Amino acid sequence: MTSPSIGLRRKALPGASGRTRLSPLLRLLILTQLAFNIGFFAVLPFLSEHLGQAMGMAGWLVGLVLGLRTFSQQGLFVVGGALADRYGIRPVVLAGCVLRIAGFAWLGYAEKTWSVIGAVLLIGFAAALFSPAVESEVARQAVAWESTGGGSRTRVLALFTVAGQAGAFVGPLLGALLLTLDFRTVCLAGAGIFVLVLAGHAWLLPQRIPGRERVQVRGGVGPLLRNRRFLALCCAYGAYLLAYNQLYLALPDEVQRAAGSQAPLAWLFALSSLLVVTAQLPVTRWVGDRLTLRRSMATGLLLIAAGFAVVALARPANWTDTAGLLPAAGFVVLLTFGQMLVAPVARAWVPDLAEEGRLGLYTGALSSVSGLIVLVGSAVTGMLLDSGLPAAVPWLVLAALPAAAVGLLPRR
Repeated sequence: MTSPSIGLRRKALPGASGRTRLSPLLRLLILTQLAFNIGFFAVLPFLSEHLGQAMGMAGWLVGLVLGLRTFSQQGLFVVGGALADRYGIRPVVLAGCVLRIAGFAWLGYAEKTWSVIGAVLLIGFAAALFSPAVESEVARQAVAWESTGGGSRTRVLALFTVAGQAGAFVGPLLGALLLTLDFRTVCLAGAGIFVLVLAGHAWLLPQRIPGRERVQVRGGVGPLLRNRRFLALCCAYGAYLLAYNQLYLALPDEVQRAAGSQAPLAWLFALSSLLVVTAQLPVTRWVGDRLTLRRSMATGLLLIAAGFAVVALARPANWTDTAGLLPAAGFVVLLTFGQMLVAPVARAWVPDLAEEGRLGLYTGALSSVSGLIVLVGSAVTGMLLDSGLPAAVPWLVLAALPAAAVGLLPRR
């Protein structure tokens, strides 16, 4: 049986002005996302260069190692979510922190290929434990907050997104500062952040959260696979993630063509992070009482499609230098605003589609199913970019995907 819908329309509720304070648990979980991303992104951006330069790994092997990390994380989110449903979020989050500490420390001292692979698998699996546990509880608490007149659940999920993006912005700055010493110091600092997170959560995270009933791990997958509305949401969200992944695949290729180097990429990434941190909450507040979840997500997907279309339309002119970077900047801006609409809304929608007591499983499945779509879609996109077709064609195809995904969105 699915959980009762609280209603797709985000209407104003008593006290929904946004002044109602979040519960201590919600504040803790939002700060958790900030800390997780500071620790993670202090290390990850520098891993590829360390493997290639310091350890002398071949390019294909570096790619394999990074791919294994992604698979051990995104691919296993559904496992972490199911365990959170069964045992509660406290033991799962604490176990994930312990594994992340061990993984970062191991990576700092790893000198052989097999050792590096073991460390990155541990780092990835740690996130597969704690991330779906935290995300599902934030969603559940946001629904409860909304139902008692606190405000829109989407606004809570937007704040969660902002915290994560702020961590992703601060983490690399910390890592770059520590990298002046060595990569091992960066890894140990990342481990140290998770030691603090572990200690804080061991002290502050409740042993039992009221209203959260534990269920058996078995018996949840079958109904999930028969839940067409949820799977449709996963596919639409997967189209968004595939589009977002082009920041790391199609965009660098376009920047290299226009500028002759990839140096402007750092500025474009900073632009995206700054937009999310400063504009996410105002955008969510403006949209919240005007659009249903479906219309909000559809609007976000169409903005993303428009971003790809901007580059496709400009490509035949073959502009270079500053003028050549303007379409890429337009793509980043439209993609980021689309992300602001899609990402919090997708998480806010899951509780309406999940089976009672299995929000962790469904939250994890959202990431795992969409991650699989990105894995397959990225390989196809790479072949498309190298196909020798007219330059605008890959961007037009990429524009068509999020536009078509609008039709997949579940209806009430």
